[in-house]
Amino acid sequence: MTRRKLVAGNWKMNGDRAALAELVAIATAGAGSTAEVAVAVPATLIAPAAALVPGFAIGAEDVHPADKGAHTGCLSAAMLKETGASFSIVGHSERRADCHETDAEVKAKAEALHRHAMRAILCVGETLAERDAGRAEAVVTAQIAGSLPEGAAAAWLSIAYEPVWAIGTGRTPTVEDVAAMHAAIRAKLRALIGDEADAVRILYGGSVTAENAADLLHAGDVDGALVGGASLTAAKFVPIIEAA
Repeated sequence: MTRRKLVAGNWKMNGDRAALAELVAIATAGAGSTAEVAVAVPATLIAPAAALVPGFAIGAEDVHPADKGAHTGCLSAAMLKETGASFSIVGHSERRADCHETDAEVKAKAEALHRHAMRAILCVGETLAERDAGRAEAVVTAQIAGSLPEGAAAAWLSIAYEPVWAIGTGRTPTVEDVAAMHAAIRAKLRALIGDEADAVRILYGGSVTAENAADLLHAGDVDGALVGGASLTAAKFVPIIEAA
């Protein structure tokens, strides 16, 4: 099955209003690309970003699973959607580690997005210790099983495989390692949701750069990329878009 590539940026806790000027060039490149392009920005920048580049996919970096309530400092899917977000990342390794998010919480967050007709990029990945112990595939497929939301479908859900040890380190697994893990993820999805799994996009995330993007993006079962630091500027992000 032919799946349209998705290249998504994740600004993490970076950027201010001045930095939004980069989005104009990124959105322009996206409009001319065969790939779908999106950028998740800090919550403070969603509204101004959406206003600056109307029609371009702006997303959030996290969402609370509840629609409302006594959750100080949190943002619901409805709130994010009202500000202009059309999707959110859920289960990023930094939140799983720093905020101790469980698979069940990640699943609930993805389901909250679906309730509000938003899309989700669901992240999974192993640590270096888990890979060195030969448990990488088992860890990642277990995360898929525990985090996959009810009603999972390609129309609103993508999976991002991000080896934790490669994020922001400059280290990347081999293209063969990436292809093997994506194939394992696809197989697990087929076991869980049947033929729909063939339409779900599986992105790679972990120190993606202009230099390695072409090799990674065209490896087997790789349907795009979730890009961190390199998505902060058009100079670094646009070549990755073009590689797709």
